[in-house]
Amino acid sequence: MNCWKTVNVQREIGINRIYLISFLVGLLSFILLYLPFSIVHQTSNVKDHGIFPLLIGLLLLPVVHKFVHFIPLLLTNRTFKFNCRLHKKTFPIIKVLLRAKMSKRTSIITLLAPTIFLTIPGLVASYFFGEYFVYFLIISAVNIGLSYTDFIYTGQFIRAPRKCIVVNDGTGYDILISR
Repeated sequence: MNCWKTVNVQREIGINRIYLISFLVGLLSFILLYLPFSIVHQTSNVKDHGIFPLLIGLLLLPVVHKFVHFIPLLLTNRTFKFNCRLHKKTFPIIKVLLRAKMSKRTSIITLLAPTIFLTIPGLVASYFFGEYFVYFLIISAVNIGLSYTDFIYTGQFIRAPRKCIVVNDGTGYDILISR
């Protein structure tokens, strides 16, 4: 097996730039989604339950986002190493290191799982539940912002050769091909 390409977004783009672009993508997605949904729900009253339920949902969203990446891995019986630690004794940092090699299709599905299982149901719920559509849109927009690096990795995997194997080395992904 030969390495076709090593993909490490933090090294290529930079962590500060990733955070900035991720924030801007989330903000822009909320702005672009709020207008059509507010037109659809123009006569419904938005129920307000305070800021604390929203803050709890926003604080739990990165953890849930990371756990949703595991769903395709569990369904395909892949083995992975799970590491969770507290950063500055408050924020959990979750890392996953795969012990098995994945195909291109499995890698793409794993990266797009939070979009499929969190963002799309959030948009559908914001359409059907007019009283809470703002809350569902905020959660969906933040999840789109969190998925920014997933979209970059997915774009790299789509451009990879058809018969490739993806290996996660903890810092990035190696795309391997056989020669």
